[in-house]
Amino acid sequence: MTFIQTLSAAWQKNDSLLCVGLDPDPAKFPGRLKGRPEAIFEFCRTIVDATADLVCCFKPQIAYFAAHGAESQLEALIAHIHARHPGILVILDAKRGDIGSTAEQYAKEVFARYGADAVTASPYMGKDSVDPYLAYAGKGVILLCRTSNPGGSDLQFLDVGGRKLYEHVAELVARQWNATGQCALVVGATFPDEIARVRRIVGDLPLLVPGIGAQGGDVEATVRAGRTADGAGLMINSSRAILYAGKDENYAEAARRAASETRELINRYR
Repeated sequence: MTFIQTLSAAWQKNDSLLCVGLDPDPAKFPGRLKGRPEAIFEFCRTIVDATADLVCCFKPQIAYFAAHGAESQLEALIAHIHARHPGILVILDAKRGDIGSTAEQYAKEVFARYGADAVTASPYMGKDSVDPYLAYAGKGVILLCRTSNPGGSDLQFLDVGGRKLYEHVAELVARQWNATGQCALVVGATFPDEIARVRRIVGDLPLLVPGIGAQGGDVEATVRAGRTADGAGLMINSSRAILYAGKDENYAEAARRAASETRELINRYR
């Protein structure tokens, strides 16, 4: 199945719009994992196995692996998710953005090497920098639109012909770039008014929404602003609030409780 088909099936099967972000920080791992050569894989695998039935997707952030030379552990983790939890998508959060020839190599890295189902990418260099990702049939490309960080307004709120730049990006992706039907947008939970605006522009295009949990985004406002008519359309990401819900050897159980509570809170407003 394609990215969109698999996502739609996961929304229904797990009754969940929750995306768990996998941002492994070894300094925060429980004692028994510290110093172990495969600690990053083991930590993330345990979190995945504890929460897979509660989510629609996982989102490993590549920098947290690459900074520790753990790319092979990222490969193993994605393979594990696909083998043990079929139907749960893996979004590689890489935010790539470069000229076409370089983007071809990044696309090969994401989809051929790591085997991810989707990737986050920057639209700043235009459609020819996005086309190499779209060339992989059935794979998702999630473009940055209105990001959750405060500094995003420096550029995303610039006036472009009477509308904000993020609105122009939303229109471009939804109306012109989405030739494969596998595109989505990143819109931060810290800006619910902008979520609503993007939803009006793009129709049912899926939105990846970071910013709840540690970043303080409001779940109710996020869901009400971004849901589609059928109560779906969102991948609401929570990372640190779930990964580090527990500090001791029972971290997986604590992560499961946090994920379950977050899913229930999201579903309250669908």
